Amino acid sequence: MRCLPRGLCLVLLLLMAVLCMGCGSAESMGNIFSSGTQAGSSSRMAEGEMTISMLNVGQGDAILIQTGEQNVLVDTSDLDERDKIMAELEKLEIKKIDKLILSHPHADHIGSAEVIIKKFGVEDVYDNGMPSTSKLYAGYVKMIKNKGIKRHGLKVGDVVELGNGASFHVYYPTEKLVEKGRKKDYKHDPNNESLVGKLVFGNFSMLFTGDAEKAVEKELLASEYADELHSDILKAAHHGSKTSSSKDFIKAVSPEAVLISAGEPGVENGNTYGYPHYAALRAYRKAGIPADQLYWTYENGTISITTDGKDYQIHAEHDKEWADEWMRKK
Repeated sequence: MRCLPRGLCLVLLLLMAVLCMGCGSAESMGNIFSSGTQAGSSSRMAEGEMTISMLNVGQGDAILIQTGEQNVLVDTSDLDERDKIMAELEKLEIKKIDKLILSHPHADHIGSAEVIIKKFGVEDVYDNGMPSTSKLYAGYVKMIKNKGIKRHGLKVGDVVELGNGASFHVYYPTEKLVEKGRKKDYKHDPNNESLVGKLVFGNFSMLFTGDAEKAVEKELLASEYADELHSDILKAAHHGSKTSSSKDFIKAVSPEAVLISAGEPGVENGNTYGYPHYAALRAYRKAGIPADQLYWTYENGTISITTDGKDYQIHAEHDKEWADEWMRKK
């Protein structure tokens, strides 16, 4: 058997060691939080199947992402809807939530955060990194501090890895806004401090918008990430309010379907503003989104998306086309 020169053997051994180190770091990417990573890229290929469920929790937002490796909840609906969100999570047989992402500190987005954290043993919490005078916000911050739960403030350019190749890419708030928001004399506008980000899984994408309004949409369109807004699915900002969903923004996102989380309109039902508004629905329809690709939790119940990173399917509890009729009523 012919032996290789000693020097060449050493080079080969070093090369193999470097390759092994690279393999190890790539494998560990499933649970990392990366600050400043390019928001259009993902660190792993899509593996298996991902399910996204916009939960039917009345007036508020709560969206569950199941990557097969992690359960991630985006917002928790309102405090008085805690029984609904608990029932929805029980129906899906959820025993643990690995990550909790809170778009902004309004009650209909963080209201059930404490209950969720207590029940499901959340490991990491992500928000916009700014303070709030909200009692619900103060309660949730106190709870995660007492429990030793890691809290992360997100800003543009950050990427949160969700397991099996799924990742959440943050486009808003800006670093400048976060710095302003941490000053004691700053007057907060929570809706327009919402986390805006894109869930990416292979070739599939869904844009999460919190309650961001047209002023934020304008900033996003002028940002370096404007070309990355395009997504298969759009989570309607601000429950389908006329304060959001500008023509240019919808055109940039160019979604094939829009999902709206809002309860039954009426003072007694919490949806006092009558979401979704005619103007927003009209904007979606004028953008060419078919009526049967507009989904609303009040009409359709919990709305689920399953994807393998190539194709996706949308399934609603109630297969109902309501948009055009709703517009006529308004």
